Amino acid sequence: MLRTLLARLFVLLALTMTLSALAWAAIFAYSERGPRTRHFTQLLTSVANLTRAALVAADPAQRHELLNELSRQEGIRVYVAEGDEPVPDRPTDPFLADIEAQLRQTLGPRTRLQMERQGEQAIFLRISIEGDDYWIALPRERFARSHAPQWIGWGLLAAVIAMIGAGIFVSRLTRPLRDIANAARELGAGRHPPPLPATGPEELTAVAQAFNQMNADLARLEQDRSLVLAGVSHDLRTPLTRLRLGLELGVQDREQREAMSADIDEMDSTIGQFLDFARSDGGESPLATDLADLLEQVAAPYRRRGVNLESRIEPMPPLPPLSLRPQALRRAVANLIDNALRHGGGSGDPVELRLKREGNWLLIEVGDRGPGIPAEEVEWLKRPFTRREAARSNAGGAGLGLAIVERVANQHGGSLELLPREGGGLTARVRIPGP
Repeated sequence: MLRTLLARLFVLLALTMTLSALAWAAIFAYSERGPRTRHFTQLLTSVANLTRAALVAADPAQRHELLNELSRQEGIRVYVAEGDEPVPDRPTDPFLADIEAQLRQTLGPRTRLQMERQGEQAIFLRISIEGDDYWIALPRERFARSHAPQWIGWGLLAAVIAMIGAGIFVSRLTRPLRDIANAARELGAGRHPPPLPATGPEELTAVAQAFNQMNADLARLEQDRSLVLAGVSHDLRTPLTRLRLGLELGVQDREQREAMSADIDEMDSTIGQFLDFARSDGGESPLATDLADLLEQVAAPYRRRGVNLESRIEPMPPLPPLSLRPQALRRAVANLIDNALRHGGGSGDPVELRLKREGNWLLIEVGDRGPGIPAEEVEWLKRPFTRREAARSNAGGAGLGLAIVERVANQHGGSLELLPREGGGLTARVRIPGP
């Protein structure tokens, strides 16, 4: 549930502040209990003493009028306790129990305090006046804690403001980590992100500086590797060209010349595969590309050579130009076609190149009627320099074709899938995000 660092830090801070507020409220309530108990006891004692003095001093004929005046002016009502009315139990609430205990000390042992009597909600104080018991009823609002609702409201507002501030603080704190994670994904996809700003806390600054250094070192390493491979390619292909020229001029036997030429072509193809695999393609910027037109461009040279290749673009709304690396994608599709021709071209059935849509994905498929690939070998064959034993005895590459295709698919945010084809054979599928 709480998978991000932002969520975890926010919840941790919120819980810490909540527990602190609860602890503070408990301490405040406990420390306030004594003063509040004395305050309410003094108020109730004053009301009881004044009521008792008024009733004792008043003329019995005017006592009823006095009680009406108290009720009208002060909201105080006085009832004569019924003779058979039992003395109520003491309150169970600790706060009321403390008040009642102090009232008994000042007003007499028969004093009782209740918050409800005969279904009526009020403050009921039972006192004894000249041997008779009376109930004094006072409105609760008169003795309510006038500042409690405001205190709770201000406390909640302060908690909300604190949590908003904590959210902003945590978000700013984790933003460099999100930037580093995004940059790492860019780097993992074969792209070099711009340098990260080395700001913020020392620990995050150190991480950003280390990442920038690693990114720069990898870019420099790729440049050096490209220079080395370009030099190796030149140094190897130059003697191959001289060999080809000497072969055409010096070898008279046609079959021997064709066999030697095929070996030279295979060597040249292997060098090309090495170069394709070594390229990171980070130097090729994405371009707005018509994918259907790109696939037709790849298929055209094979048709001109008389290769048995069919291309099928399933009916779909015309695709808008996509942001693709066209050169890399051309090499990837050509590698799949070459593999299909090498391993399935001898069946007599055409190799099929297809483009179709599946939900939000575009699928580039190359199908053949060759022997296929067992499911347990699929992931293994995507590794560089791996070939099945049946392929090692035949002409064909250095085992880099599928590794190149998977890398290109990953650079486009997609994947390479090798699936059994219905009716026999193999379907190599490049899945890339659609528009």
